[in-house]
Amino acid sequence: MKSRRVRRRAFSIAVAAALTGVAACSAGGSGGSGGTDRADARAVNRAGPVAALRSAAKSTGGADSARIRSTTTMGSLLSMTTRGSLAWDGGITGTVTITCTGGSTAELMRRLGTTSMQARYLPDAYYARMSDTFAAQTGGRHWIRYGYDDLAALPGGSGGLLKDQMQNTTPDKAVQMLLASGDVRKVGEEKADGQATTHYAGTVRVARLAGRGSGLTASQLAALRKQLTQAGVGTETVDVWVNDRDLLVKKTEKAETATGTMTQTAHYSDYGVKADARRPPAGDTADFRTLLKRRGASGPAS
Repeated sequence: MKSRRVRRRAFSIAVAAALTGVAACSAGGSGGSGGTDRADARAVNRAGPVAALRSAAKSTGGADSARIRSTTTMGSLLSMTTRGSLAWDGGITGTVTITCTGGSTAELMRRLGTTSMQARYLPDAYYARMSDTFAAQTGGRHWIRYGYDDLAALPGGSGGLLKDQMQNTTPDKAVQMLLASGDVRKVGEEKADGQATTHYAGTVRVARLAGRGSGLTASQLAALRKQLTQAGVGTETVDVWVNDRDLLVKKTEKAETATGTMTQTAHYSDYGVKADARRPPAGDTADFRTLLKRRGASGPAS
């Protein structure tokens, strides 16, 4: 019975780690394509923080890919790092390594044989590479496939949000969220990751989110409000650093959630880098939905 609970917890961990890894991609970096030229960027910055961030959201969203490194802490539940490259032209695609560095999640992962896993994002599914210990419990298969449509079909309404986050969370979304807050200010000119940047900050209050000027559609805004509400977030602070190519270099977020204080810092570089992912061998892959059905479960239970 105990081992069965451990196996079911493992599925939840993989999904949660994947979501956090993707969410960490909600800011930009340096270099690559998609930015305005430097003279245009300086002109936008002089026009005010809202205009500057609208331009940054457009340029970053159009850059298509970046190299990513981030750190995330979620109360006593999880501390983790994410490193890799992701592309977001037509959905999230790429490969990252997610490492649990602390919290109860890291302890459970340690019991399953590793605290680090490779994550691959493809147009139709997310794949997590688990340990030999875990594979021994799944017919010798190391990879778990999380089909986005399967996630959307999970009961309770959370599955649709999982699917949306995995497929549509792109670097420009953090800027759009800041714009939707209606509270944007220029902090000043600062160095970030060795680059000259402009630092912008604001406070996102879920009850006051507004779509005007953010670039978010009504449905995207509603999904964002629901996502934050379900996480127990009422207020979140967001800081972004924009370089002279009108691209994001760094992002930080801090919020009180149902599981404790969430803090996240993400760094982005090499916009336009090639980011792809190979589908794992079918013979070494177990399907998330199929494994749940074998247990008679309907979702990622704890």
